[in-house]
Amino acid sequence: VQRDLNVAVAEFTELKQQLERDTLVLSILKKLQEFDTAIKEYNTALLEKKYVAAAHQLDKARSCLKMLESRKGFELKILKALGVELTVQTQNMLYHLGEEWQKLATWKLPPSKESSSLESVMHSELHLRTVPPKGEDIAGPPLASVLQAFAVLGELHTKLKIFGQLLLKYILKPLISYPSLQPLTEEQSDVFVLRFKSEEPSLDHSSPMEVFDKIKLIFEVLHKYLLNVPLDQPVEDKKEHRVTLAQLLGDMIWEELSDCLIQNCLVNSIPTNSSKLEQYIEVIKSTEEFEEALKNMQFLKGDTTDLLKYARNVNSHFANKKCQDVIVAARNLMTSEIHNTVKITPDSSVALPKLPHPAAGDHLKMQETSKLLRNDTENLENETKLSQYTFSLPSCRISSSVEKLMELAYQTLLEATASTDQCCIQLFYSVRNIFQLFYDVVPTYHKENLQKLPQLAALHHNNCMYIAHHLLTLGHQFRYRLTNILCDGAATFVDLVPGFRRLGMECFLAQMRVQKGEILERLSSARNFSNMDDEENYCAANKAIRQVLHQLKRLGKVWQDVLPVNVYCKAMGTLLNTALSEIVTRIAALEDISAEDADRLYSLCKTMVEEGPQVFTPLPEDDKNKKYQEEVPVYVQKWMMFKELMIILQANLQEIVDQWADGKGPLAAEFSAAEVKSLIRALFQNTERRAAALAKIK
Repeated sequence: VQRDLNVAVAEFTELKQQLERDTLVLSILKKLQEFDTAIKEYNTALLEKKYVAAAHQLDKARSCLKMLESRKGFELKILKALGVELTVQTQNMLYHLGEEWQKLATWKLPPSKESSSLESVMHSELHLRTVPPKGEDIAGPPLASVLQAFAVLGELHTKLKIFGQLLLKYILKPLISYPSLQPLTEEQSDVFVLRFKSEEPSLDHSSPMEVFDKIKLIFEVLHKYLLNVPLDQPVEDKKEHRVTLAQLLGDMIWEELSDCLIQNCLVNSIPTNSSKLEQYIEVIKSTEEFEEALKNMQFLKGDTTDLLKYARNVNSHFANKKCQDVIVAARNLMTSEIHNTVKITPDSSVALPKLPHPAAGDHLKMQETSKLLRNDTENLENETKLSQYTFSLPSCRISSSVEKLMELAYQTLLEATASTDQCCIQLFYSVRNIFQLFYDVVPTYHKENLQKLPQLAALHHNNCMYIAHHLLTLGHQFRYRLTNILCDGAATFVDLVPGFRRLGMECFLAQMRVQKGEILERLSSARNFSNMDDEENYCAANKAIRQVLHQLKRLGKVWQDVLPVNVYCKAMGTLLNTALSEIVTRIAALEDISAEDADRLYSLCKTMVEEGPQVFTPLPEDDKNKKYQEEVPVYVQKWMMFKELMIILQANLQEIVDQWADGKGPLAAEFSAAEVKSLIRALFQNTERRAAALAKIK
């Protein structure tokens, strides 16, 4: 019994395995049959142009093949052949669908690759088929049939992406970028043509309303003839999900289209003046209407997009744009030529905007109180009053670009007073940025000219002083008219004043050092003023003196009417003093001066004394300059010393002793005893009289 039982179990196991094998073979054969049937039905449907049915059959065949390939242990050679056949048939169908798609939507593009110019864009056309050609019996609308077939085969996304990119490149973006471009629609018997015409634009940029209307027209046409097609889209949970072609296309191109509309349309429409901000409500309204129209055509989903957010956030964009424009305008002024000048006098002032009265309240009461106090105490005032020009900038010339820069600062602050709090703060700090930019840009951009040209160095000095002068009161003037956040002492520019004064002085002092160096270099060719009885030496010294005077006269002319008179006189006085000091040092160092040497040295010094004051010409009117030429000893420290040297060169021993007057005379005020003794030893021979004279110099 045990043996029979074992035999029966073995037979049962074998039969069971055989049954499983047969069942598996049967299921594989069934799948192969299904694949074959699907391919046959696909061919039939394709011949009848039933594209959706054909696509479904191909999809069915694909799923059969996947099932067969997933069976391990049954690697049939036929599967490879079936795979090749399926690929061939899929490509065949895609070719047919492509042909149909080209009939439905035909592009006529510019011949050249350059599509950016207006002329090439004018050649772009889109032809949309409106009715199926006669004699073709298609189940359902041809458009829906073709697109649904693409969707089933998973190729719709690719086709739509190509169409969307062409639409953006050749129709939508040009309409946004070129104000003169207008869409032109033409409906023919079986085709709808979309092309362009060019009109003379009234403005450089189209208004958002005009652009939205153009784009809306394009989408209405596409919606009517192409995009209003519901499609069955398989999603992850395998349920059918119906969407329209408009939704799919919208998902693909909206982000890029939205960016283009913002950058090339809305950005240009942001007002540059706060008074125009209220009118911007129209733009926001038209943006809302534009988006609503696209949502109705199912091109857009229900959420608020970046486009509308950008339009609604106009205050922030206005502030950013205004600040950017201000900085760009300021930088253009800073990099313009310095030498175009305007005259500034104590009577002149920057074209100040008319500021409104401070807000009613404490400030107004304070003004009224101060008026009453003034009236009551008028008779107590000191009779001596300060000049009305005490705190004025002295007469000088500044660059016209700097005057415009200050006007820009005032106008921007005035704009800030009429803006929202956030915008007010941004504009205020933009004005501060203007001055910080000046501090960094001008000395660097004009560096070479400021070093080489004395007049430009003087102008830059004046420009810096002019800006510093206005910065002292600029914040105070607007203090009560800016937002509360800035009213508590933050609205100030006074901290920038020392930096600007230093910037102007450093540049001018650097130029003074250059001029001093040139004077000393010229005097170095005077051969130390020794052996003047030698004609060659005398000519060299005379030439050096003449060159120095010529240099000073040239400087006197280029700085004339540019520098304030007091700065001019100090500068010219310092340079003339450098020359005189060097001459005195060289002559005082001589060990031997003959009578002829002394005469010639005297004539050279006389040239300096006679022509030196003539370099002081701070004003264009000659008769007004005499006053400053007479005041030369005030500005030239070594002037009296130089004149005393001239007296020594012509005096006898007794006269020198008299000038010394036991250390109390005019000579003692300018020279030390050692220097006078040295000059006496150089000028006079060693005699008892000289020894007596030297004994008195102590």
